[in-house]
Amino acid sequence: MSLKSKKLVQPLLGFLLAAVFLYLAFRNANFADLWQSLKDVNYFWVILLIPIALISHWLRAVRWGYLLAPVKRDLSLRNLFSAVMIGFMVNNLLPRVGEVARAFAIGKSEGISKSSAFGTVVVERIIDMLTFLLVLCVILFLYPKMLDPFVDNVEAVRPLFLAGSVVMLAIFVVLFFKGESLFRLLNVVRLLIPGRYRERYQRLVDSFLTGFSVTRRHDKFLVIVVLSLSIYSFYALGLYVPFFAFSSLAHHDLNLGASIILLTISTIAFALPAPGALGTYHTFLTVALMRLYGVDQTTALSFSIITHESGYLITTVVGLYYFLKDHLKVSDVALQTVDEKVV
Repeated sequence: MSLKSKKLVQPLLGFLLAAVFLYLAFRNANFADLWQSLKDVNYFWVILLIPIALISHWLRAVRWGYLLAPVKRDLSLRNLFSAVMIGFMVNNLLPRVGEVARAFAIGKSEGISKSSAFGTVVVERIIDMLTFLLVLCVILFLYPKMLDPFVDNVEAVRPLFLAGSVVMLAIFVVLFFKGESLFRLLNVVRLLIPGRYRERYQRLVDSFLTGFSVTRRHDKFLVIVVLSLSIYSFYALGLYVPFFAFSSLAHHDLNLGASIILLTISTIAFALPAPGALGTYHTFLTVALMRLYGVDQTTALSFSIITHESGYLITTVVGLYYFLKDHLKVSDVALQTVDEKVV
């Protein structure tokens, strides 16, 4: 398949996946009841999601600045935040392209290597995964009752989450302090790569090494950890606050722990290649609320719509604003690929 064909097929498959999951989410819905449920929502709590979302994205921009510091110091926080929001906006439309768009946007605004910028985005994704697993293990160890919908004897599995917390923290430390050394081992694999891909592979490894160059600044380890934990705290808050918007959820046992469980499930939904997790988010969260917490389908679907669409609109509107403000072109971003230009 040609490169041009891949560029067309991948987005089409993403939209097809979104369509399938949207059908699954809404196929048994009573639309009259759903509309009434959405009208009954207390939108004061929904409005609070705007600052919560923007603060989480701002914290992500601040953390990215530390990761990019070895490439260029004193980066504009405005440009970092702009690139982050542009990346989210592009992901809402073209799955998996947002990371490339972020690297392109910060490269254009700050005059730095797009390859180096992309390397830090990859590192950020690794940090996100480790942070999320660490937070999940700690929360489940401290509040094992959250597992009641899943297991009969929560105390029996509680030690596993303590062990998981220690392991995740250890991996975090090793990657931060020895990340460059670990990725240099990838150079050994280079000899096994077919000749025509070897140069491309080397550029990819070099971009990872650039991303991990922040590990030379050991004094920034703690601040990156704090920022990472803060980002996920606001993500969880973004699922906890909407509980108060639905009077029908008042008698359900939905606390901060439940928001962590829902965050876990939504993270899986966002990992699938549907644009902006359309459909996947709605299906996963609706099923989780129904089966884990006994929420009726109409309320569960309303909750998924409110939480997804509020975040989707925030990132799309703010990202589009910066996209236009920074004079980017669709052709520069939508057709940009890691293989061709960024790496």
